[in-house]
Amino acid sequence: KVGILRKLNRTEEALVLCSESLDADPFNFGILFEKYLLRNKNSGDLSVLKHLIRGNIHTYTEFALDYAWAGFFTEACELITLGIAEQQVNDVYPLAWYFKAWFEHQSGNVIQASQSLEMAACAGPHYCFPNQPEAVVALEWALNENKTDYRACYYLGNLWYHAKNYEEAITCWERSVAINDGFPTPHRNLALAYFNKRNDADRALAELEKAFESDPTDSRILMELDQLYKRLNRSPESRLNLLQKYPSLVEDRDDLYLESAALYNLLGESEKAYNLIMSRKFHPWEGGEGKVTGLYVHILITLAEKAIGKQKFENAVGFLLKARHYPVNLGEGKLYGALENELLYWLGISYEGLGLTEKAVSCWKEASEGTNEISRAMFYNDQKPETVFYQGLSLRKLEMEDKAVSRFNMLISYGREHMDDTVKIDYFAVSLPDMLIWEDDLNARNRQMCQNLIDLGNEGLQKRTG
Repeated sequence: KVGILRKLNRTEEALVLCSESLDADPFNFGILFEKYLLRNKNSGDLSVLKHLIRGNIHTYTEFALDYAWAGFFTEACELITLGIAEQQVNDVYPLAWYFKAWFEHQSGNVIQASQSLEMAACAGPHYCFPNQPEAVVALEWALNENKTDYRACYYLGNLWYHAKNYEEAITCWERSVAINDGFPTPHRNLALAYFNKRNDADRALAELEKAFESDPTDSRILMELDQLYKRLNRSPESRLNLLQKYPSLVEDRDDLYLESAALYNLLGESEKAYNLIMSRKFHPWEGGEGKVTGLYVHILITLAEKAIGKQKFENAVGFLLKARHYPVNLGEGKLYGALENELLYWLGISYEGLGLTEKAVSCWKEASEGTNEISRAMFYNDQKPETVFYQGLSLRKLEMEDKAVSRFNMLISYGREHMDDTVKIDYFAVSLPDMLIWEDDLNARNRQMCQNLIDLGNEGLQKRTG
């Protein structure tokens, strides 16, 4: 309304409405800009506007779009130009340039629009993720004006993927890499789309390898490539060889560093894995809950098992007691009520080897406790089904064979009964780190888990008769 009053030269009415509006909302940026225009572009009014917006280009953009959809393209151009001027010269948000160019084109300023499009195509693509419906209009217009703008294709693909229009997103990213094959991010995005939406693992792998080849300094792409190799069952040796070629990238990310330590442990270098874990200060990240502490415990149990195999029971006790306490550098504490059946079972074995029967029995008693109901361990804080296996082994050490057998049979029964379950993840599910990037077949994962439980149960029963 203020803008219309200004257009009708009813300046006094417009200024009164400005005052009333700002009394109600001092952060009404559109009104502040109108006041600046009404008062012959008063520098004081402009200072207030800039101070309150604090250089946020997205705020400038939103209010400029309000003007654009009202048909006030001149004002839209002026407002977004103010916002661009507030940015670092080489760090202007690309969409601001695209919107500016579109506003200028709508205003009839074709030459200036062309110049703004050039600036848009050259702006750094980092952290640019368009999400407004208006961005579709501006980007599609930009591509009609400049068919070689591979970044506009990339941005539009991001928007369509966000809107779950996956095939349109793939088309845009394919167009982007066809124009500039050396731009890594569309290759990376195509990899996710091919794998997660088309179930095309071969094309996904080719695209992700191309993305990393295009930018071998990107630690995130290396992490995603390693995780894809993991999903495709590449050998641990080949995965570790790849990570060893890029030590600075591995050092750059907690998740990648942790995966490297896990590979060393898997390949028998548990001491090195332990030293890696202990030489880093980890920071918890969403989706990685329990991964650092879980690997820490697993490594120490592995070291204890090796020591037991060499009859170095005192060393084994040392490793297992360490595993019961989480050092500060792991970044996470132990969950209340955490079950340690496996650890306690091996601690009992170690004490038995030292002739400390009373301590061994105490450990096995504790290891035999806990819920004996089996359920899927979907999240990091769920009880792992294999804890029931160690309950059974501990009960056997306590000479409670019937109860031990019941645990093993329970594993087998659960595996057989739930082999063909249809599994879904709750909407609010968290802490599924293995599926944050590459989507998985939950039903196939469930079948694998059930088969593992059947195998554990049979192993327990065979140990009785062997």
